[in-house]
Amino acid sequence: MAPDARSLESIRRRYLKVDTATVADVLDALGLPNQGLAPAFAPYPGTAGKMGGWAYTIRGKMTRYAGSGDPRKMKAVDGVGRGEITIWSGVGRGVCFFGELIALGMKRRGCSGALVDGGIRDIDWIARQRFPVYARYRTPVQSIGRWKVTAWQVPIDMPGATRRRVSVNPGDFVLADVDGVIVIPERAAENVLVGAERLTKKERRIRRELDRGATLEQVLARYGHV
Repeated sequence: MAPDARSLESIRRRYLKVDTATVADVLDALGLPNQGLAPAFAPYPGTAGKMGGWAYTIRGKMTRYAGSGDPRKMKAVDGVGRGEITIWSGVGRGVCFFGELIALGMKRRGCSGALVDGGIRDIDWIARQRFPVYARYRTPVQSIGRWKVTAWQVPIDMPGATRRRVSVNPGDFVLADVDGVIVIPERAAENVLVGAERLTKKERRIRRELDRGATLEQVLARYGHV
């Protein structure tokens, strides 16, 4: 039985209490070592903070076209739901995929943030909305006439940290913080979360013991490497 909306939101909020580094260690232990995204992804603004949610995928491509807008982009954004993160793929080159007004529309639908394989603009205005965005770069250049949406809620791929591309499917969990961005396959999301919570508690115990005067050798002997 698929989790209901309340359960999904509970999982999402629990993920926001763990770090990407801890999640990455758990994924390694589970045989999923290549889920980290490229280090080029960064928060905009830098103070955007942690972001976590279920992947709502949007795919596009660089292409010249006439007209004053991209109706498919508007239709794609209209489908995003509460607790989801829009994942924008399509390797943007020099253009932003969206700005303040689309961000505001997504936030009003309950969207938890955006991850952009391209550019972002209107950063100051988006910051005022407290809507977290992680992107590869910033740019004032709009996408109209240059980049357009081709599909949404389909499997996509994003630039990876330890491999060239990382697959992202609708419903996967995406977590981002100051260390970077990581993708947790939907099938493993609950197991990874439990493991990350357990490892987080272990790390807190280690920090407390170090603060109380224990040596690194002593804590490693007791807890092993973390």
